[in-house]
Amino acid sequence: MAKPLVLFLTSEMYPFSKTGGLGDVMGALPLALHRMGVNTAVITPMYGRLSTAGYKLRLIQPHSPVGYPWAPVTAEIYQTDYHGMPVYFVARGEYFDRRYYYNTYEGDYFDNCERFNFFCRAVMEWAARLPDLPAVLHAHDWQTALAPAYVWFQRQKDPAWESVRTVMTIHNLAFQGRFSSRLFWECGLDHAAWNMDGAEYFGDFNLLKSGIAYADAVTTVSPSYAREILSSKFGSGLEGILNKRRAVLRGILNGADYEVWGPDNDKFLPCAYSRGDASGKQDCKRALIRELYLSDQLEDKPIMSFIGRLRGQKGIDLLIEILPRLMKKQVGVVVLGEGNLKHEARLLALMEEYPGRLSVQVGYAEDLAHRIQAGSDIFLMPSRYEPCGLTQMYALRFGAIPVATAVGGLIDTIVPYPDPEATGFTFAEPNTEQFLWTINLALKLWREDKAAWAQMVDRAMHQAFTWERSAGDYVRLYREIGAKL
Repeated sequence: MAKPLVLFLTSEMYPFSKTGGLGDVMGALPLALHRMGVNTAVITPMYGRLSTAGYKLRLIQPHSPVGYPWAPVTAEIYQTDYHGMPVYFVARGEYFDRRYYYNTYEGDYFDNCERFNFFCRAVMEWAARLPDLPAVLHAHDWQTALAPAYVWFQRQKDPAWESVRTVMTIHNLAFQGRFSSRLFWECGLDHAAWNMDGAEYFGDFNLLKSGIAYADAVTTVSPSYAREILSSKFGSGLEGILNKRRAVLRGILNGADYEVWGPDNDKFLPCAYSRGDASGKQDCKRALIRELYLSDQLEDKPIMSFIGRLRGQKGIDLLIEILPRLMKKQVGVVVLGEGNLKHEARLLALMEEYPGRLSVQVGYAEDLAHRIQAGSDIFLMPSRYEPCGLTQMYALRFGAIPVATAVGGLIDTIVPYPDPEATGFTFAEPNTEQFLWTINLALKLWREDKAAWAQMVDRAMHQAFTWERSAGDYVRLYREIGAKL
């Protein structure tokens, strides 16, 4: 008899697909569970932009039923092996064979509700035909949030589903999958779900709310964020349903994949360095200066960096506003990201004003992100909210000291200066004056007390937010909600 299965449902998974932290998490957490001996698998859409180099895909089910409301439409199910763990892909060209995953610069795809509803229905029908139903269906973000709701109602009709437990993980509450009510009546979910404690949200169909309402457990990606989202300030309008479900709400801190994000074994770096010997970081800094055509004078000046989406959540507007004042302080600044076109244009214009001092790379390149972390002295995260954040974990391991807002997962991962065990700098409110004041505090320490700075870098690099710890927390949660693992 096969071991009970934990099946992860996700809209992206590194190295196959990625737009941000969700992809990184899905590339690491299921694998950590697998290595602990848990029978784990991942299922995700088969996008047109899927990165499959080095992985052999095989078609295992050419006409997989999807059921109401799509019958007789079918999906194709593909499978590959990822370090010994099966990964499955749901293929249907008209839904997933597109240049982008969710949206273009003009906005979200008009049929996103149908696309991910189709994905969830395909997973449900495919899972029902496995030799044994999964012990746990673990859904992530709004794109897969209908799965817990489907399971809840399926239990009323089919006793076989009574043993299936569901977990709904929220990676970013701001993205909810909110659509016209018309689409609810066409999604195949029991009509009893249309109520204020279910799928309905001010007359609209809210996919994430559906998952929160019907999952056996709801998790977020840091303890502090789990507390914050119960308030109107951070609840994004869902604080009501979250407070009703607070008994099953848990914050489990994400981990960092140090096999991928570790300067001692990073394939993208020109020079390795480690927690015991960080001397190679200066070589990485020189290489970054040459790569980005920055001034050679910055070799003995602090370099600050920002990597992330160029959106309000990440506080990029705060950085843009203070950049002219930063440029007067004999520092270098590197920005990597894409998002709001207005922010992109302003950053590129500022780069023209400060050649050799400011480098702006619009887009995202995985290899460059590693080299920026390695070549930076200070890492900037002025987020207005941050469910967990992975880039600050990477920055700590790479010895790039974070300057960050004291919100969400940043609270849980950064020990703020002047604590004797400080690993970074934080400020309370996301505004330009507090941000700039805290940057100046970091610069003062960097310039005036090299020994104290080196000690902080050493402490930062010794931080260990491992996926093994997080995976253990999830196993305990699965068992608490009754999964027979």
